[in-house]
Amino acid sequence: MKTYDYLIVGSGLFGSIFAYEASQKGKKCLVIDKRNHIGGNVYTKEIEGINVHKYGAHIFHTSNKEVWEYIQKFAEFNRYTNSPIAKYKNEIYNMPFNMNTFNKLWGVITPKEAKAKIEEQIKESGIIEPKNLEEQAISLVGKDIYEKLIKGYTQKQWGRPCHELPSFIIKRLPVRFTYDNNYFNDLYQGIPIGGYTQIIEKMLKGIDVRMNCDFFEHREELEKIAHKIVFTGMIDEYYDYCYGELEYRSLKFEEELLDTDNYQGNAVVNYNEYEIPYTRIIEHKHFEYGQQDKTVITREYPSSWQKGDEPYYPMNDERNNELYARYKELADKEDKVIFGGRLGMYKYFDMHHVIDGALKCVKNELEK
Repeated sequence: MKTYDYLIVGSGLFGSIFAYEASQKGKKCLVIDKRNHIGGNVYTKEIEGINVHKYGAHIFHTSNKEVWEYIQKFAEFNRYTNSPIAKYKNEIYNMPFNMNTFNKLWGVITPKEAKAKIEEQIKESGIIEPKNLEEQAISLVGKDIYEKLIKGYTQKQWGRPCHELPSFIIKRLPVRFTYDNNYFNDLYQGIPIGGYTQIIEKMLKGIDVRMNCDFFEHREELEKIAHKIVFTGMIDEYYDYCYGELEYRSLKFEEELLDTDNYQGNAVVNYNEYEIPYTRIIEHKHFEYGQQDKTVITREYPSSWQKGDEPYYPMNDERNNELYARYKELADKEDKVIFGGRLGMYKYFDMHHVIDGALKCVKNELEK
């Protein structure tokens, strides 16, 4: 039976970077994934010449030059700038909240006018110590922005009324008093030309990979053939939920190929009304300035998570963070298992955070 230095559970960014870097240093790695493809949630599939983000929009952004230069070794990136728009009752607003948004809401033109309007609404609310997310949002940006651009979307995303959500979920809200629709302030931003899957393919070239391989179904065999495990799955599942289940939010995707060259005129349109069940529609061709005759759209429906569903967002409220801390105590005692990624560390990470974390992890592991 072939043996490996590392068994890497999960072929997403964290696992693939670890496998690539370890193999570059002469380590033998086996990467497994329960899905039928590599790439985890950054997986893209070509449909009608369009690179479709199969698990939601993935827009790369970072201010970390080292991370930016690292990822560009595997793909050329375009100049895509994330400028989502929000639709509320047939009105269109720019995101993040900026002068274009405020002009549409109140007819204000100058930053001074916009600031005065927000401050007036905050003062009118009378909220001194926010007790929940609703009060927190209103105390930051006022009632109008909250009602039209935060409330419905947030309730759909988390599956609870805003007044039942903890205030710390929204620690701050990006309010910009400029006419700039760029969602991210990061120095570097773009989409890999040709999709994300090619990046993972290059990372895993020459490395043993098994698809449709569930770690828990073959645990006994897999643990025997590797000296150490890099685990990017759910940490509570790894420990057989011995302290109880951590909570997650899941997503359902409804993909549609349309016989039109342009459906919505933007890559991402948020639907902020609670009555509309999906949170956003993604039109994938706009990520790469596609000129195809057809288009592919995806509607995203947030959903509650149950065992067997794909976990997308950790529910980092007080109860779950305390529960995770107990699992982390077990993880910290391990000498043969490394936990990584958003499920292994029970925290939502952007892609640049995952890359940075994986590089630091592999450096710490192989340069001891």
